[in-house]
Amino acid sequence: MPCKMTLIKQLFLFFLLLVSCKNDKKPVTILSKNINSDFTIAFGSCNNQNLPNLLWKEIIKNKPSLFIFEGDIIYSDTENMEYLKKNYDKQKNNSDYKNFINKVPLLETWDDHEYGENDGGADYPKKEASQQLYLDFYNVPSNDVRRKRKGVYYSKTFKIDTTNIKIILLDTRYFRSPLTPDSTSKKRYKPNKYGQGTMLGNSQWKWLQNELENSNASYTIIASSIQFLSDKHGFECWGNMPHEYDKLIHLLTVTKTKNAIILSGDRHIAELSKKEFKNLNYPLIDFTSSGLTHSYTNFKSELNPYRIGKVIPYKNFGLLKFDFKNKKVIMETRGENNILYATYTQKY
Repeated sequence: MPCKMTLIKQLFLFFLLLVSCKNDKKPVTILSKNINSDFTIAFGSCNNQNLPNLLWKEIIKNKPSLFIFEGDIIYSDTENMEYLKKNYDKQKNNSDYKNFINKVPLLETWDDHEYGENDGGADYPKKEASQQLYLDFYNVPSNDVRRKRKGVYYSKTFKIDTTNIKIILLDTRYFRSPLTPDSTSKKRYKPNKYGQGTMLGNSQWKWLQNELENSNASYTIIASSIQFLSDKHGFECWGNMPHEYDKLIHLLTVTKTKNAIILSGDRHIAELSKKEFKNLNYPLIDFTSSGLTHSYTNFKSELNPYRIGKVIPYKNFGLLKFDFKNKKVIMETRGENNILYATYTQKY
């Protein structure tokens, strides 16, 4: 009987999460819990449809409440929408992926390689058509707000007993202004002049401010496809537009957003960065997990003054395990065979 009840609860939870995707305002009540945490978020990025999808089975072993895809579900840099759809179809028909999405609810945003252009931004000419194919792949309903507005950003709030967790999924592609190439070093980009360019665009910034101002969440998870805190490596990051970096910190401060955690991908490594800000009463953590099918195995070193622990240059996924009673979040990086590469506990 206990085994049957557990299965029933898990199926009911999955049903609730699926229904909730049609409405990004109504909190979802969670009735069942992971045996090791009150709520478990798994996340990852960078999944090539032409490579073995080895980690979907490993993620399931951790019994996540949901999975957040940080982008690059496929690799398809193109302006040919038929080719883009073909690559989506290949991923959708992957047996391990199909099994995974039948068992674990998804939340998602995109990054450059399913968007259609490496390091692409607002000037990508096929972004409107690409957005619809992206939404088709994730079976987003026709009445979903993302079908009617530019960009794929949205939010979802989950209620677990008396605790609310708000998940905000940003779009760092559709509106992003051009970056500044670095011609004086081996780095790809250097920061824009302060005040030059936008990461999110006016409409998404206004939406984000409203989301934070009208939230009573105990924890706020912000999914950004690119890194926020680590900004010395010369690749894409929020540090490429320092005024936008400052704007997000200011917004978290003035809205008194509680216990924000940033999740990022893109880099084909895993690492955890942490920084104290004067007017935030908690440390801001940027937890990067990138490389579900391929990783930066030739990684040697790069400067990140906010890094905790070591860089993990192997295929990986991330976990957030919430312990509400003890007001802490356990952050784990795992990989093939569910190996635990790193763990870090943050008290809130």
